[in-house]
Amino acid sequence: MSDAAQLTITEVRAAAEAVKAAIDRHLQAVSSSTEPGDPVVVHAYEELAAAAIAYDQILYEVYDEVTPFEIPGDDSGTGYQGPEQPEAISVLIRRDYLVADPKRLRAQAERVDDTLTPGGGGEAEVTAAIGVLFGEYEPDEIAARAEEFGLEEGDSTLWVSATEPAEPGEWLPEPFDGADPELLICRFDVSEVYDDELDD
Repeated sequence: MSDAAQLTITEVRAAAEAVKAAIDRHLQAVSSSTEPGDPVVVHAYEELAAAAIAYDQILYEVYDEVTPFEIPGDDSGTGYQGPEQPEAISVLIRRDYLVADPKRLRAQAERVDDTLTPGGGGEAEVTAAIGVLFGEYEPDEIAARAEEFGLEEGDSTLWVSATEPAEPGEWLPEPFDGADPELLICRFDVSEVYDDELDD
C-alpha cells in the first residue's frame, strides 16, 4: 500500500474518532444541562455536526460510501411528515450579510440609479442603496459579488419543503408562514461555525 493511500485511510480513521469524541462531548453536555438553550449544549451540537460532516465527506472520497447521518437536519425529533410524492415544493432561502463598506455599497448603487445623491450618507441613504442593488441584481449574483458590493457574507440556509400547489399571488401576503420543519425534504446550511470546527 502506498504512503499516500495509508495516509488517506489514517485520515478516515481520525475523522471517525473525532465523531466518537464529539458524541461523547455532546452526551456529556446534554446530560449536565439544566436549562433550555444551554450554550454548552448548542456548542456541543455544532461540534458534532461538523465532525459528522467531515467524516461523511472523507468516507465518500476514500470509499465511495456515505453515513446515514443527515447533518444538519430537523432536530424536532419528528422528521419529514409530508407526502411521499409532493405535488409542489417551496424553496426558502435566507442569506445574511454584514454591511462592511457602506461607501462601496453606495457607490455601486449610484452606478445603477443616477437619481441617488452622489456620495450621500446616513442610514436612509444606505437603505436606499440596498433597495437599488437588490432590485437590480439577482440574489445569486449578489452572493457571488458580495465583497464588490461592500457586503460580507454571514450564515445562509436553503430549505426545500413539500407544499400544496398555490394560485398566483395566494401566499404573497404572508410568504414565510409555510416554513414547517415537518415538511422539510432537505436543507443546506453554510456557516463559518462548521468551517471553524473542521479546521480545529
